[in-house]
Amino acid sequence: MNEFFDDYFSEIDKGCRSIDYTKLITISEMIKKVNVEGGTIFIVGNGGSAAVASHAAIDLTKAANIKATTFNESSLLTCFSNDYGYEYWVEKALQFYANVNDMVILISSSGESKNIINAAKKSKEIGLPLITFSGFSSKNQLREMGDINLWIDSSNYNIIEIVHQTWILSVIDNIIQSKI
Repeated sequence: MNEFFDDYFSEIDKGCRSIDYTKLITISEMIKKVNVEGGTIFIVGNGGSAAVASHAAIDLTKAANIKATTFNESSLLTCFSNDYGYEYWVEKALQFYANVNDMVILISSSGESKNIINAAKKSKEIGLPLITFSGFSSKNQLREMGDINLWIDSSNYNIIEIVHQTWILSVIDNIIQSKI
C-alpha cells in the first residue's frame, strides 16, 4: 500500500515541478496588469476544474484584492446551456460579461471540452489575454490556444487537477507576496 502513495505523491511532485517558472511569473504580472487596468479575471472549468476555478477566484478576490469570478452560478449555467447549448454556454457568458480590460483563465483536464474550446475562441475573438491549463495529450486543442498554456503530462484527473490547483494558487501567493 505504501508503494501506491509513494508513486502517487511522486507523480504530483513531478507534475508540479514540470512547469517553467517563468510562465508562472509572467501570469502573475499579467494578472497584476489586469487589476491595475480595472479588469476582471474570469476563471472557468468543468467539474473538478470548476472547483479549482472557484478556489482561485475566491483567493484572488479575498486574499489578493483582485477582482475575479467564475461562471459557476447554477441559474446562469443552466439558462445559457438550455438556450445556447452546453458547448456554447461559456462563450455566451463571456460575450455578455467580459470587457476589454479583462482576462480569461480556462481549465480543462483533457483540453478537449467543447465549451472550454469555444470559450477560448471567444476570448481570442474579443482580444482578451488567455491562460490555459490542461493535461492528457500534449496535442490537446486547448494547449495551443492561449497566450500562455500550462500542461501536465498525466492522464489521471486527480493528479492533473491537484497540479493545476497548485500552479494557480502559487501564482496567487506570488502576487500576495509581492504586495507585502
